[in-house]
Amino acid sequence: MKKIIPLIALFFLFNSCTPDDGISYSLVFLPIGSVDMPTEFTLGETYPITVYYNRPTTCHYFNNLYYNKNLNTRTIAIESAVENRNDCQTLSTADGVDSYTFNFYVTSNGSYIFKFYQGKDTTGNDIYLEYEVPVN
Repeated sequence: MKKIIPLIALFFLFNSCTPDDGISYSLVFLPIGSVDMPTEFTLGETYPITVYYNRPTTCHYFNNLYYNKNLNTRTIAIESAVENRNDCQTLSTADGVDSYTFNFYVTSNGSYIFKFYQGKDTTGNDIYLEYEVPVN
């Protein structure tokens, strides 16, 4: 038994190491420009919601949808991975437009408030595109 433990430890040590590919990334939130969503919900139904955003450079990639819920308020943003390279090219508004669709399942009555991240104002405060959607 005493010989197995060092072998297991050695196995995990070698399997946990990965070669460095030399590319570093950072994560940023991209502003959401517009949203396609229903004007009302029905309890127990699922609805697709599509957000549109712009990738500013060729080094910006979709990483994840930031989704935070607090009671009936949902805060949503696009999380982008940015390759830290010197040869990134700026994308035009037309070339950089992208979208992401997620499904929203209605679990409670009342209204839902959706806050879609749109960037920061001149004083550094987060600004949001807000929708209130009633549940019928």
